[in-house]
Amino acid sequence: MFHENVLETARFILAANLFRYFVVAGIAFVIFYWLLGKRIRHQKIQDKLPTLTDYRREIGYSILTILIFVVIGVLIFATPVIEYTRIYTDFAERGWGYWTFSIGAMIVLHDTYFYWTHRAMHHPKLFRAFHLTHHRSVNPSPWAAYAFSPLEGVVEALVIVPIVFLIPFHPSALGVWLVFMMVYNVYGHLGYELYPKGFHRHPIGRWLNTSVNHNLHHKHFDGNYGLYFLWWDRWMDTVREDYDTSYAATDAKRERTKRDTPPLAKT
Repeated sequence: MFHENVLETARFILAANLFRYFVVAGIAFVIFYWLLGKRIRHQKIQDKLPTLTDYRREIGYSILTILIFVVIGVLIFATPVIEYTRIYTDFAERGWGYWTFSIGAMIVLHDTYFYWTHRAMHHPKLFRAFHLTHHRSVNPSPWAAYAFSPLEGVVEALVIVPIVFLIPFHPSALGVWLVFMMVYNVYGHLGYELYPKGFHRHPIGRWLNTSVNHNLHHKHFDGNYGLYFLWWDRWMDTVREDYDTSYAATDAKRERTKRDTPPLAKT
């Protein structure tokens, strides 16, 4: 019985992760690199496109990362360890208000975990073993979202530990957080900026991570360590000095494309 539960849980986690990765990253890739590729090419944060070799490497390492996620997930959810998590299954026990709060708590906790582990992996003694694989995507595509070395894959997977042991959660809330994480991760590696002009200086926007911000991190290998937010980067003075000028340059590209692209013909 226990063996069957392990296999069932492993299949579910594997399918869910593959689905999230290939659907979210795939949709982003098809839209921005195929359907709109020529029309918005000049809006790209870095002018060049990644190569086919880059795409293959990113997808290959992402699948490896997903397999690591499966192992960690099985150890937590298909063993007696689950009894020590804060999971609850009766939705009425806490209601919609707490359900919404719990998703926000997961996002904030994940962002904090990511900033400090990410920054630690940039230490010279750790970088090559843990983080170099991800930084081989100097000019990332949506497929780079999970392109980690096995060691970094374990680090990224272990964020689930503080979340499920510290935050009371309904399985559906955990699912929403996982989808949000995938969407924002793909956006960060998209290679195009989706937030509006001047967003980096907006009272709210200056605290949110952007595709430009994370793209600079991939290009230069330092600074801009956050995932969803910029508060740790701003508090720790690790926002790159060229962030504002780079965002403005991307705005200029978008304005130029908008000005130079003729309107679609009416039928």
